[in-house]
Amino acid sequence: MRRRAPPEGIEDTTCGRSLLAAASSITLTRSRRTSDNRGTENTRTPTPPHTGHPTDADAEKNRQRDAWITVQRGHAVANGLPLLACNRTGFEASPDGGRGIEFWGSSFVAGPQGEFLAIASTDTRELLVADVDLARSENVRRIWPFLRDRRIDAYDDLLRRFRD
Repeated sequence: MRRRAPPEGIEDTTCGRSLLAAASSITLTRSRRTSDNRGTENTRTPTPPHTGHPTDADAEKNRQRDAWITVQRGHAVANGLPLLACNRTGFEASPDGGRGIEFWGSSFVAGPQGEFLAIASTDTRELLVADVDLARSENVRRIWPFLRDRRIDAYDDLLRRFRD
């Protein structure tokens, strides 16, 4: 069967039809739900916008990392799709001589119910490979119909900067 060309922001890959979420939409469900309605089979997220600063306490860095992972896994569950979350490792100096930024690694692949299929380390550059069963998403969506039962009539306010 031949598919139509993917809509803007979505591409056909060897891993299925995929949305590459922009940094500004990493934590926003609406862009993912919109793309799911356009036939995506997985979502890829780039480096999180808020990684640890070298001066942050280890406990704070861990809380930030855990929050990012939780949000991404939640997107997988809410949309019933596998999610590929990518992050770098190591320290990157600021070009203007500022304090720079530390990347916490922890790239991972989550299944459509948020389960971990593969997890990378926090401090080593590595290639992460996982088997993803794209057909499983349809079964998960039947069992957990979050996408089907959404209240699209309540989405109008998402288009407004301020609610009246």
